[in-house]
Amino acid sequence: MRQRTEEWVPLTGYGGTGTSVLENVDDLAQFCKELFSHIPRSDQRRWAEVYTRGLISVPGRKSIRRIADYMVGWRADQCLQQFVNQSPWQWQPVRRSLAHQLGAGLRPRAWLVEEVVFPKNGDRSVGVCKQYSTSAQRMLNCQLGLAVMLAGDDAACAVNWRLMLPQSWDADEVRRGRAHVPDHERHAPRGQQVLAAIDELLDGWDLPPAPVVVDAEQDPDTEPLLQGLEERGLRYLVRVGERTPALPATPRTPADARRAPTVGELVALSARQGRMTVNWRDRVDGTSTTSRFSATAVPGGPPLGAPVRLDPRRPYRPARGVLAEWSLGGGRPTALWINNLGSARLPDLIALTKLRSRVTGEMTRMREEFGLQSFEGRSFRGWHHHVTLVSAAHVYRTLRRLEAERADETVQLRPRA
Repeated sequence: MRQRTEEWVPLTGYGGTGTSVLENVDDLAQFCKELFSHIPRSDQRRWAEVYTRGLISVPGRKSIRRIADYMVGWRADQCLQQFVNQSPWQWQPVRRSLAHQLGAGLRPRAWLVEEVVFPKNGDRSVGVCKQYSTSAQRMLNCQLGLAVMLAGDDAACAVNWRLMLPQSWDADEVRRGRAHVPDHERHAPRGQQVLAAIDELLDGWDLPPAPVVVDAEQDPDTEPLLQGLEERGLRYLVRVGERTPALPATPRTPADARRAPTVGELVALSARQGRMTVNWRDRVDGTSTTSRFSATAVPGGPPLGAPVRLDPRRPYRPARGVLAEWSLGGGRPTALWINNLGSARLPDLIALTKLRSRVTGEMTRMREEFGLQSFEGRSFRGWHHHVTLVSAAHVYRTLRRLEAERADETVQLRPRA
């Protein structure tokens, strides 16, 4: 592998802060050495570093050929293509290591689950079809993925991924064979996919539990997701639609035939009792916004403030509440959230919802700076390898930015002699 001639590569303007970050090439090598230590073969570990460096350094589109030409200096694209698309190295240990490195430097406040759209031409790439994207709210010819992101006040990075297969792929053995889709990978409702992604974090990753934040406003039935999170002993904040039942349906006798109230009905009642006006500043772009909020308990469950058990092995029935947000002058709420964080203060609940603006900005950077949508392969394995290595590049850059910013703060706070 040809060595770069620069000892330092300046990285400027990350996140719109105007801060210059110096990336030590040896430091990146050490980061890759630790991250890819679970990959068994030394040549695979070298190609993992080449690809990660390319995702960070190559300008413009991050195709395999451009990365190979730019980073190695000779036509090694077939070797790199084989490593990404066909090599059998496991991505789960890399993601687990990535989560631990990120958690140590970020201090995550939540696990955010986000839908990610990968626009595509044709129909042979794994999971591609013309399908509805809830995040884009329209039909697209695309792949749909889910990213689980560790999010804090200063950054958010994806550490786990799920590829959501459309139902049309379940019975198409020809396309499944060409894309090397494992037999156990099948279409599943979005809520079930969210739980599967969370389960992977709970299965031996040893991460401190954090509230799970999910936008499920477009999902017709969110109750399986809510109950699944409760059964895993997790706290949550799930965005829902107005017609979502606030409690699960239960068998009722004729003497007790009243249905459970919807989230919209509860919010309408709570709004009559008053709303709190809150001014908050977006930590990403610095803009100030004023909104009104209300928080109310869901009747028929345990009282608010009941203790929340964090042991995923011990299911429990927590108190549920509803958080609602209105824009100033708006008659209808702009966002509704079911949560089981009854003991949390209203400002803390609001802060969790606003973490999603940080996620939006980070996803844009992953697309524009780290080649998230540049992958041209068609295989199931290749897709997972690519998004894992994009996450590695993004986490590396994010950790170094945070280190530089904290060093600047330390210098500014140091008393003058």
